[in-house]
Amino acid sequence: QDESLTQDEREEFLKRSGREVKRLTHLVETLSNLSRLEADMIKLSPKEAELKETLIRAVNGIYAKAEKKEIEIELMDFEPVRLVHDVRWTAEAVSNVLDNAVKYSPVGTKIQIRVNILVSYVFVEVEDEGIGIPKSEYPDIFKRFYRGKGAAVEKEEGAGVGLYLVRKILQEQGGSVRAVKAPGGGTIMQMMLPKKYAV
Repeated sequence: QDESLTQDEREEFLKRSGREVKRLTHLVETLSNLSRLEADMIKLSPKEAELKETLIRAVNGIYAKAEKKEIEIELMDFEPVRLVHDVRWTAEAVSNVLDNAVKYSPVGTKIQIRVNILVSYVFVEVEDEGIGIPKSEYPDIFKRFYRGKGAAVEKEEGAGVGLYLVRKILQEQGGSVRAVKAPGGGTIMQMMLPKKYAV
């Protein structure tokens, strides 16, 4: 509204404002989901469904952001497996893990999703080629509002609730999540879900 601004200045200001609005919208939605989950206002609705469809839904939610950084997301082939799980919230959990992988990975790298089917459990691994996580921080990264201490983490947007939400969603379904160092220096997020979950 400032008449002293040039057209170029107005356009630049609008672009920056647009980015901030998107960032704040994402933050509010994340905090709202967290609040509702902790207050038991979100009721998970587990049903038998194909795991691959849930993972595709998660990838679709983050695909545009990955494409912008020229990051390839590769879903490795695996035998069809049907699990009793909440499709929407499990996809949200995997999408949060993928979001972190994209955020903290260099341009032109790759993220790989692997599924390992065991007798009683199914493991979903997300491996990136990113900055990695110091081993000393492994016990803390799934805590509410925790953010890494490195400069690369501090410069990125975030409230430190994404991985906390992942842990909560998986635990509510009898599962778990942990981080391990990838051979190439990035991070592998291992998410576990039971093959038989009591509804």
